[in-house]
Amino acid sequence: MTRTLLTNARIRTMDPARPMAEALVMAGDRILAVGSVGEMAVLAGQGAEVIDAGARLVLPGFQDAHIHLLNGGVDLVETAPLYDCTTLAELRAVMVRHAASRTGPMVWGAGWQNGFFGDRNLTRAVLDAIVPDRPCLIYDGNFHNACINSAALAMAGITDDTSDPPNGHFVRDTRGRATGMLHEDAIYRVTDRLPKTSEATLAQGLRAAMSYANRHGITGVLDAQILDHHRRIYADADACSALTLRVAGTMHVTPDQTVDDVMVRLTAWRMAQGSGDFHLHSAKFFLDGGFENRTAATLAPYADASGGNAPLMFTPDQIRAFFTALDAARFQIHVHCIGDAATRAALDGFAAARAANGAWPSLHQIAHCQLVHPDDWPRFRDLGVMANFQPLWAATDPIIPDGTMDMIGPARAPWTYALRSAINAGAAYCISSDWAVTTLNPFEIIGTAITREPPRHRGRTAPFFPEQAITIDEALLGYTTHAAAACWRGHHTGALKPGYSADLIVLDRDIFACDPYAVAETGVILTLFKGQSVHRSPDL
Repeated sequence: MTRTLLTNARIRTMDPARPMAEALVMAGDRILAVGSVGEMAVLAGQGAEVIDAGARLVLPGFQDAHIHLLNGGVDLVETAPLYDCTTLAELRAVMVRHAASRTGPMVWGAGWQNGFFGDRNLTRAVLDAIVPDRPCLIYDGNFHNACINSAALAMAGITDDTSDPPNGHFVRDTRGRATGMLHEDAIYRVTDRLPKTSEATLAQGLRAAMSYANRHGITGVLDAQILDHHRRIYADADACSALTLRVAGTMHVTPDQTVDDVMVRLTAWRMAQGSGDFHLHSAKFFLDGGFENRTAATLAPYADASGGNAPLMFTPDQIRAFFTALDAARFQIHVHCIGDAATRAALDGFAAARAANGAWPSLHQIAHCQLVHPDDWPRFRDLGVMANFQPLWAATDPIIPDGTMDMIGPARAPWTYALRSAINAGAAYCISSDWAVTTLNPFEIIGTAITREPPRHRGRTAPFFPEQAITIDEALLGYTTHAAAACWRGHHTGALKPGYSADLIVLDRDIFACDPYAVAETGVILTLFKGQSVHRSPDL
């Protein structure tokens, strides 16, 4: 078997038995040994391929345990990017150019920011002026809201009299007319009836997403919402050995489904995709929405002038029934929770499942954890539940207006993205991106986690509850060994030690020694997946 020697490196192995090394030897797709330059040169032997890291920092490949990889890749190839638009004029200009370049039956956009757009100014009339002859849908940056044009409304059969679906809302004007704005599950009601993205575009999107992820040092992901087309595209790529990273998946469950139906479907999917570089191991639940459209479920009413609250998207009885059945069948459970009421309901469901089935190392996930009551952090530890954080949001953005903190209010504000509180309470945790909702770049996310400020290119702001910052070591654990455990592959990935997969990255700077604000600007020079280069900079 061909051996490869990586030498002249500062290797952080994430292996407590040997945390640092100068070199390592790979045999095929596995790490054979780590150690000193001399020891590893002898072990590699004559004729080994040699990679000189140039005294640079080497880390295990990063793993993103909450990402929408395929969706984000499809956006790269067929969707107008609206993330940087701040006015309707800018949004129109981007959409006009995009629509003119597309000849297909559907026009997509994504990324408009709630601080600039929303129910008040984004309507079907705006889109009709851009795309009058084809259906058009543009998602917000969180993908919990969307606006469609009149052609899409007509194709979906949405009239002024159409009733709202469960956990969704068709926005209407003062005359009761549908404006084209959709909240939450109203989006699914529409997209089910719109033209579907072609198989060729889906496959192209996966290739684009994997290349983008590899360029940022990512060698494993957990796709946080698997539907049938995701399963099909990932499985096809895996069957052809075309995946350049590992994909775990969490299968979407909705409240209109029965426990029996869900168990049949998820069991069949898990059995079909239980090996290789693509596996399905968990079930995904949305217990609430988000503060941006006032669908976050909180223990006390919103603190702004409008007040109010939002209900859970599953009843407590449904949560107990689903969680207990899935836990008994040894599925991991992955739950979207924004408000503190949603998090508490999820923890109550996990407690019921444990009482019925006993403890096992599931590492059930609560994703986002935007607002968590301090009393609930010890429950994460006691129940063996992992907090899956996206720390890029733990900062005040200097560009995009945001009314979220007004809704949370000063009394609850310190509970927001409380990473330090979670770690101090002994909660298991990992760090992820939620791309394409936010950047995929792990270094911008790590930089924000340790400074509680946005990346410098966005401008400076006061640190956002800086007492909740974490260390660079804690952040790295969250993106490597902890993330690998979250994806149920911690037994062979997430560290650089003998027998583990040869997934590693070489960086352009030492993130442990540089200015904390420069961490976000780190570049990846080399990414190896199973010992093979999937990204390589000319600088190496």
